[in-house]
Amino acid sequence: MTKDQIIPIEDLLVSGVHIGVKFRTAFMKPYIYKIRPDGLSVLDTEKIVSQISNAAKLLSNYDPKDILIASRRENAWKPVRMFAKIVGAREITGRYVPGTITNPDYEEFYEPRIVIVTDPWNDRNVLRDAIKISVPIIALCDSNNTTRNVELCIPCNNKGKKSIAMVYWLLTREYLKQKKVIKNDKDFKYSLEDFTSQQENSFIPKKPDKKHEKPGRGRKFLSKR
Repeated sequence: MTKDQIIPIEDLLVSGVHIGVKFRTAFMKPYIYKIRPDGLSVLDTEKIVSQISNAAKLLSNYDPKDILIASRRENAWKPVRMFAKIVGAREITGRYVPGTITNPDYEEFYEPRIVIVTDPWNDRNVLRDAIKISVPIIALCDSNNTTRNVELCIPCNNKGKKSIAMVYWLLTREYLKQKKVIKNDKDFKYSLEDFTSQQENSFIPKKPDKKHEKPGRGRKFLSKR
């Protein structure tokens, strides 16, 4: 591993972070390394690592309390919550209520200075509101995503549990290094498994039983930090 690399490429590959989908957009073409025989896109690992580093540098310009990280996709709930807990950011997992960051009259109103979304399509309501208040957006983008209105794209498999955990684990560590909270990788006391484990920490609301949840009504969790 060279000095500029934040993780050995072979360790990155294990998570499947580089495996995209069969559908590809023109927006993501610069990040696609090749197409596999089965039609799946293979994302460029060097650009994945580079964009994670760039995202950490961008985030380092903001205080943790001004960062909002969001995901409607359940596979990302644990790593999103871990990122928020460790760095002190705000998080929304599950359904995002439109107006949360734009309507001062809303009970849980919060106005971030930068927003991270796990999927520009799934998290489009957050993205739309972020655009309204003119804050930069960092987005995890698969080969099928568009990057319109996204300040910084992190190309990756944004659907797989291990892949998403890998991205947010690295982003958390690199952000803390940029903020001088930790000096090096050894000072980061969290493992990748901490971002993927099914065991919920006490600060995380338990996922509701879907059998008893009313159809069409999502769940939203907003950390009050």
